Amino acid sequence: MSPAPSIVRAVPAGLGPLYQDYAYGYPHKNAYRSFAAPQPLRDIWAGERMDRLFLYLHIPFCEMRCGFCNLFTTANPDEDRVENYLAALARQIEAVRDELGTVRPVQLAIGGGTPTLVGPAPLEALFERIATRLNADPRRLPSGIETSPKTATPETIALLSQWGFERISIGVQSFIEAETRAMGRPQEPAMLAAALDTIRAHRFGRLNIDLIYGAENQTAASWRHSLHRALEWAPEEIFLYPLYVRPRTGLDRRSQVEDEHRRALYRVGRDLLLDAGYEQVSMRAFHRPAGVGTSGNEFSCQEDGVLGLGTGARSYTSRAHYATRYAVTRRGVLDILDDFAACDTDAFRFAYHGIEMSVGEAMRRYVLKSILRRDGLDTARFEQVFGVAPGVALPGLDRIGEMGLIEAHGTLLRPTPAGLEHSDAIPPLFYSDAVRARMRTTTVT
Repeated sequence: MSPAPSIVRAVPAGLGPLYQDYAYGYPHKNAYRSFAAPQPLRDIWAGERMDRLFLYLHIPFCEMRCGFCNLFTTANPDEDRVENYLAALARQIEAVRDELGTVRPVQLAIGGGTPTLVGPAPLEALFERIATRLNADPRRLPSGIETSPKTATPETIALLSQWGFERISIGVQSFIEAETRAMGRPQEPAMLAAALDTIRAHRFGRLNIDLIYGAENQTAASWRHSLHRALEWAPEEIFLYPLYVRPRTGLDRRSQVEDEHRRALYRVGRDLLLDAGYEQVSMRAFHRPAGVGTSGNEFSCQEDGVLGLGTGARSYTSRAHYATRYAVTRRGVLDILDDFAACDTDAFRFAYHGIEMSVGEAMRRYVLKSILRRDGLDTARFEQVFGVAPGVALPGLDRIGEMGLIEAHGTLLRPTPAGLEHSDAIPPLFYSDAVRARMRTTTVT
């Protein structure tokens, strides 16, 4: 397969910086606020379909805090904190089951943090609980879980295989130790190879390898080396993430990343993977056509609900998006974890922090969840859902079409190669004034 056509270097007029933020959800979590009063879950979920849910469980623990990481997680937790968290998560599961009634997820994901840090026995207890209480048996629905090279032990990986997880994702970032060290994530290449060998020795429908480009000491040649090394394990998926230096992370104020450096490495990775037979699904996601399963065929991220459990996990309904409070610093994260662990079952029957969803915000979210992926925006379906054409509801669509970032394919609006490359610069064009104002006044601890 030939590489994608070359793209002009200049950012199209009207777009902001090429790498602003990774906007995988809308409204952004920085727009969340405490509700005026606690919102009963049964009210937030009233009228939602309970047989088309995406269930997400968050395990906020890692063996180290990577220098680029601003996720809700803490490193090297003591045993009591892990046990208290998992006990609280069990109470939350019971409260949600009581309030929502019978739920039937069509997809399951367990992320973090690094879920596999807690070890086989706690994981198995969690799997049994969600299978019996939430109809979320990983052996009976498309399920994914995240791991790390250090925690992908033979015992844990064997357990995940026995429980039928279809997808396992491992954060490698780079196969060159000097580069991961520069990113604030030192790790030995031999450990990476051992973890990947362990995963490949078991049956998983999809192996995903995460890689990061943009470290100051990374070159096109070293980036190709990591890509070729990843391909040795023939992963069904590879995600390529640009390196971001975010406030309050380990790299903040001690590392700089140039946009053109990241753009050049993005193109190197994109072209190499296309030549290797992968298909580009989004700016970050590349899939091997023969290896992509049926996951996601039933769930619509634009229309169906997401039930998130645990600290940092976001839940999405047509009425509201909600989650716990958010933090990045160790002290801030631990305060929220301790508050979560102290909650009794009744406390988990309410949502306390989030944002109410208007029709206008729902339309913006629908568009952003569509136009940044190869499948594109189904304009006919949008009009069926909202009663108005997307171009009328959001005139900005015409604007990015004029920039050459999306193009029509029948009733679909799909990203062009330039649109995929500029995916991180597109979302802010669609933020409402209200969301933008909230984001400007957010303070993250």
